[in-house]
Amino acid sequence: MRPSQEVDVFSRRPPRVLLVPATLTALAVLGLAGCDSEAGTKTSSASGPSVIAPGKPGEDNRTLSPQEAAAHMGDDSPNSADVEYARMMIQHHRQALEMTELVPEKAESTKVKRLAERISAAQGPEIETMRSWLKTHGKKEQPRGHGGHGHAAMPGMASAGQLKNLRAAEGKAFDQLFLTLMITHHEGAVTMAADVKAQGNNVQIEEMADDVIAQQTSEITRMRQMM
Repeated sequence: MRPSQEVDVFSRRPPRVLLVPATLTALAVLGLAGCDSEAGTKTSSASGPSVIAPGKPGEDNRTLSPQEAAAHMGDDSPNSADVEYARMMIQHHRQALEMTELVPEKAESTKVKRLAERISAAQGPEIETMRSWLKTHGKKEQPRGHGGHGHAAMPGMASAGQLKNLRAAEGKAFDQLFLTLMITHHEGAVTMAADVKAQGNNVQIEEMADDVIAQQTSEITRMRQMM
């Protein structure tokens, strides 16, 4: 073989036709994967997982489609029950603070004093949160021409006579009366919270009500153990 022929043999590249099948195969695989991925995405978005919606007290849970769940969750506009709850609970909390303000000078029990501190520390900020919520939604803390909610409209509220007796009591007598009135007061707040969870529509109010139920139910148990 001549030198020129050797150069031709060793410099010659592999035939290009050998690369074509591999390239086409790779493209075909990618194409199929893309189609499968797109089809899977469409199927997933079209069907999606079902959603369990808790029923109201005494009612069964409901299974909602993704579209129904989106529509159900999309509108949490406050209704009259939400607004009334915020207005009434502000007044309810204020009376609790009025009662706890008497504790440092009147109470004998260290446990009662610590309990009063916790109640005050929790309910003071909650009042501000509810006032802010009303303002955000364009609602006044008290409707025009409304002088305030009567005690009869709010479960658990202490009467003027009961508050007078509490102010007059001292030591152990104060501790017992304070616990008795505050247990009833907390039970009323839990009732109000349960009512708005059943009748209201706003998510933030429902979350506030959940907090009231959890915290005040725990404090009721603690106060009963202290009596």
